[in-house]
Amino acid sequence: MLPPVTLHLHRAARTDVLADALGELLATPLADPFAEEVVVVPAKGVERWLSQRLSHRLGAGPRGGDGVCAGVRFLTPRSLVSLLLGRERDDPWDPERLVWPLLATIDASLDDPVFATLAAHLGHGLDGPDGDLRRTRRYSVALRLAGLFASYAGQRPALVTAWREGAGEDELPADLRWQPELWRRLIEQVGEPAPDVRQADTVQRLRAGAADLPLPGRLTLFGHTRIPVTEVELLAALGEHRDVHLFLPQPSPALWDDLGGLGGVVPRDEDDSAERVGHPLLASLGRDARELRRTLDGVGAALVPAPEPATDTLLGRLQADLRANHAPTPAERAARVHDAADRSLQVHACHGAARQVDVLREVLVGMLQDDPSLEPRDILVMCPDIETYAPLISAGFGLATHEGHPAHELRVKLADRALTSTNPLLAVADALLELSGGRVTAADVLDLAAREPVRQRFGFTDDELDRVGRWVARAGVRWGLDARSRAAFRMDGFPHNTWRTGLDRILLGVAMSGDDHRHLGRGLPLDDVGSNEIDLAGRLAELVDRVDACLTTLAGARTVADWTGGLSVGVRSLTDVSTDDAWQLPQFERELARAAASSHEAELELRLPDVRALLQSRLAGRPTRANFRTGTLTVCTMVPMRSVPHRVVCLVGLDDGVFPRAGAVDGDDVLGRRPLTGERDARSEDRQLLLDAVMAATEALVITYTGADEQSGARRPPAVPLGEILDAADRTTAAPVREQVLTRHPLQPYDARNFERPRPFSFDTAALAGARSAWSVRHEPPPLISAPLPERPRDDVSLQELRAFLGHPVRAFLRERLDVAAPFEPDDLADAIPVTLDSLDKWKVGDHLLSELLAGQDAAAVMTAEQLRGTLPPGGLGTAALTEVVEECQRLWARSAQVREGERRSVDVDVDLGDGRRLTGTVAGVYGTRVVSLGYSRLKARQRLTAWVDLLALSATYPDQHWTAHAIGRERAGPKRALSGPLDHRAVAWLRDLVELRDRGLREPLPIPVATASAWAEARVRELMGQDTPPVEAARRAWETDPHHAFGIAGEDADAFHQRVYGVGAPVELLLDAGLGEHAWRVWEPLLTGAEKVGPL
Repeated sequence: MLPPVTLHLHRAARTDVLADALGELLATPLADPFAEEVVVVPAKGVERWLSQRLSHRLGAGPRGGDGVCAGVRFLTPRSLVSLLLGRERDDPWDPERLVWPLLATIDASLDDPVFATLAAHLGHGLDGPDGDLRRTRRYSVALRLAGLFASYAGQRPALVTAWREGAGEDELPADLRWQPELWRRLIEQVGEPAPDVRQADTVQRLRAGAADLPLPGRLTLFGHTRIPVTEVELLAALGEHRDVHLFLPQPSPALWDDLGGLGGVVPRDEDDSAERVGHPLLASLGRDARELRRTLDGVGAALVPAPEPATDTLLGRLQADLRANHAPTPAERAARVHDAADRSLQVHACHGAARQVDVLREVLVGMLQDDPSLEPRDILVMCPDIETYAPLISAGFGLATHEGHPAHELRVKLADRALTSTNPLLAVADALLELSGGRVTAADVLDLAAREPVRQRFGFTDDELDRVGRWVARAGVRWGLDARSRAAFRMDGFPHNTWRTGLDRILLGVAMSGDDHRHLGRGLPLDDVGSNEIDLAGRLAELVDRVDACLTTLAGARTVADWTGGLSVGVRSLTDVSTDDAWQLPQFERELARAAASSHEAELELRLPDVRALLQSRLAGRPTRANFRTGTLTVCTMVPMRSVPHRVVCLVGLDDGVFPRAGAVDGDDVLGRRPLTGERDARSEDRQLLLDAVMAATEALVITYTGADEQSGARRPPAVPLGEILDAADRTTAAPVREQVLTRHPLQPYDARNFERPRPFSFDTAALAGARSAWSVRHEPPPLISAPLPERPRDDVSLQELRAFLGHPVRAFLRERLDVAAPFEPDDLADAIPVTLDSLDKWKVGDHLLSELLAGQDAAAVMTAEQLRGTLPPGGLGTAALTEVVEECQRLWARSAQVREGERRSVDVDVDLGDGRRLTGTVAGVYGTRVVSLGYSRLKARQRLTAWVDLLALSATYPDQHWTAHAIGRERAGPKRALSGPLDHRAVAWLRDLVELRDRGLREPLPIPVATASAWAEARVRELMGQDTPPVEAARRAWETDPHHAFGIAGEDADAFHQRVYGVGAPVELLLDAGLGEHAWRVWEPLLTGAEKVGPL
């Protein structure tokens, strides 16, 4: 028990009442008119609310509420002793500063057998990957230990006193006996009085008057739910000569009185204070408040009267029971009949985080509509994980639009975000640290280029970034800036697929054409780059060069100054900000400067994982100044004193497993082995925060949690503390109220249950339209066009247009007549160096080789270009893969030599179609009178049909020559050929019929997908010959996708253009009804009835 002291303790059930009492105290000025009032708060973020509240008392005129809160300094010190000694900024025992001498001490001590446990944990002397992994923990372990040592000194000073004096090891478990020796060496390394010595000296000086200390005339602590014993001792000593006031929120004034005479601090497992608790919710959620009562045992406390909550609502009755520390008896509950319309306590079970935000905005908009006096500033939203919910809340609220949802008009203020989320420059710095020591993949650099400050620096537009992405993919960039940067991965023996090689290809593509396969060294020009894109290529090269320079600097960094300096230069070279965002640069520089200034071990070497841990700890989310009651909807984390009274308090994301925080005890924490009352516990703190939030809601409390799995729909239980609130609510009234309080929402916002009368839940007009559509009478989707379009002028037709139509009639109709394209599906950017070629890759290489050879290119140049293209595996792997493909190409080339006799040429065609129309174009790949089409894939209908059209055009233009078409494909048994021709006079009629078919196909989509039509026609021929081959089944196999196909090959029904016209999963019968058989026979009948022969070459 503390000796009688002059501490003034003020307690109340509501913080607004405490704030008013503080205002009355501060209204009495200090003796020195120029002295500032010092108010210590437990966390940043409450200053704005507290200053606003105090302005209703300080300097107010006769009408009240119009004053000014000035001359009051709000502080959130790491420790009270550093505040009293004036060393808040350079306290050597602050964990962020203590970590540096601790690192030096650890590095110097790892060879000592005393620290074998620590050395093994950090991989000291351990080779191999496991040792490398353990050594990456160095800074994070030191930071954690610095926090533990600061916790020991603040919460149990007798422990570190014994360690300093050389005692206490025998009382520790064997696995922790290295800590006392490390503490003694750390004291020697710091060179300052140990915390316990400083504490005792400061207490003695305070009791002696402390004329040499910069003490405030009056010190006030406001809103603390936990005060360490060392700070209580300091306050008691200060209170002998200064006014010291503690304003403490206590959910139950009655419980405070009932806990009188408990005594002081005891081991937590011996604490019997829960036996004096009358209400079960206070027992489960209010341990921090009870332990604070023990810590302040012997200090008299004045009760500040607070307005009693209204007892005509469920929430009011629950709060009244909590304040009275009384669980209602059955007789008392019998007199409390719950009103079904009472919505003061709401719990909403949802399917995941996004749905919780949907439900939250519906609830809030409904409240604002029902009560015109309720304003957004009267609503407080808190969530345990602000980073998860911040983007969802930003998307659901505050879009400043009058369309879609009323919540879009609400202004939202997000507090407590991580600095990397609020300052893009710090996010770029974080990204550079991730790139440093990493693979620097193509996706990594493109993601960096897409960040807003980088885009502004280099002037990248959306279209340019898309263009650059295609360049990078085609240039074969996978990972690594150059071969040298791959040394850490033991892959520096080849430059394939690096950024350097890819950039060489892009830049060469600006100056050279890749048509003739010329190369400069290992650089092969990229065909996709035009000479007019030299500026974009240059900006991309400049970006990669600056990234390279930054990463090179970081690779050579050793000290904190080296790392922060390299990051500063790198970020400045890569980013730019607008005038409106100019604040980002000073904040970025300030955070780096603080990180560097925290280290007074200037030559201490840091590795990359150490720097990542350093910046992660400094840039993580932290309490900030929240703009309470400024007209916006405030969203913040659940931290002490954030539960300031609001008319509506919302708690989002109270999911099981997320809240309260995981309670695993740190294995190195001496205090955690047998904690004392008053020592910090994260789970207990979270429970106290929940209790404070319950008491802070003056009219309504809204809680959401994930109550069902998003995929399976299986029910999930609420967090345990939330379940306890529901249990307490059931025991508050005559009958259980869980069914009225807990609402289980459907998975989708457009579910019709959200719009049931008489009181629809949702205000979302888009969701309402979806619900109406889902519940309306379902109709088959109408056809794309109800009648054929008007005929276009019968202009001349190019041979290429006819080929394109017959190859994909539906696509030709959509593109040429309706100007409609299929949805764009971007290709995934590969970031792995190929080591093998799958079947599709082999086809791409083989088809490219054959097409180049057919075009007359030199075989050696083609193979060299293929090796430089970046699509093959490196070294011998690539040679082996290319050899396999080349051998197959050679077999095709050799077997087809007979039909390729003579010089390859292109022949112009010009056919009179009648009525003044002509078909013109050029047929390539002509050897003598033979049209040769050679492909690396199997002989398919499209290749055969293209060769047939070319043959018709040649035969119609030059009827006196005997033209033949040879479409050759690769088969396992050897090359296979479709031989067409020579043709007679019917060639012109057949060609005109195909052109007429195209004319019709541009008026309406024709159901003749090339593979399906070919399958139907070939089966029809066999059927006419007496075979049992139903054409409809053959067409079905080509059209419909088999979900069980061994290779996952899709049918033509999966084509995006076909789905746009016929719908997803359309059956083949739909095509048959639209005329598949008629049109397929019209196209394929001449080939299949004698004009074409298919067989081995």
